[in-house]
Amino acid sequence: MAQTDSQSAAFPEIVELNVGGQVYVTRLETLTAVPNSLLWLKFTQRSPGDLPKDSKGRFFFDRDGFLFRYILDYLRDSELFLPEFFKEKRRLQKEADFFQLPELSRRLAAGSKDSSYAEDSGEPEEAELASPATSSSDRALRSPVANAGYITVGYRGSYTIGRDIQADAKFRRVARITICSKISLAKEVFGETLNESRDPDRPPDKYTSRYYLKYNFLEQAFDRLAEAGFHMVSCNSTGTCSYGSNDPGEDKLWTSYTEYIFSR
Repeated sequence: MAQTDSQSAAFPEIVELNVGGQVYVTRLETLTAVPNSLLWLKFTQRSPGDLPKDSKGRFFFDRDGFLFRYILDYLRDSELFLPEFFKEKRRLQKEADFFQLPELSRRLAAGSKDSSYAEDSGEPEEAELASPATSSSDRALRSPVANAGYITVGYRGSYTIGRDIQADAKFRRVARITICSKISLAKEVFGETLNESRDPDRPPDKYTSRYYLKYNFLEQAFDRLAEAGFHMVSCNSTGTCSYGSNDPGEDKLWTSYTEYIFSR
């Protein structure tokens, strides 16, 4: 026990982690909340020099950086709420197995069965999972307000149309679809289709206006938002018209910037 205490004391009280490229800052006591879990073993039975680190000295784990926030919630809080339309329970269960959290894995497995029933009955999926400090499994299911929020989808587009309204005019050309929202919401909805290169290493609880999508189809973005339970509440657009030259036969070039605001 003395050896364990000595090794644990070698770690700082506040620990920085890099999990799959996502940065987390948490307390050592949170990481070691569940005895015999992987994190407990890493941070009580090992020394800091034994663990891999990234270029900035953060302890590195090559796992799903987005789903790790739920692992931390489980370790940190007395309860864990999953988003109402959360579709990655099986992947989260895999992460729970990796981090050797059998109780969380068991509850996720039970929740997956409940969600299958909800899908069959046409009811939305709502889940609440107990953490290590919670012994009762008969908790009421409800949709947490914490998972509500707004996502703004923006794009700059252009199209040309002839002065005589030609039938073969070239219509909407979308250069890039931008996403503005809380980072955790953006990742929940768009997942791997989100390009984070302009704003990397941002914590999930922060906001960004610099993400954009890896595709240029607005309808594809709208489909994903609808599947996640979001509804459009507002939109606005501005546009300008210009001619490429003084040629009277030149097509009009329209450029516009449009934003769609979605809420859940």
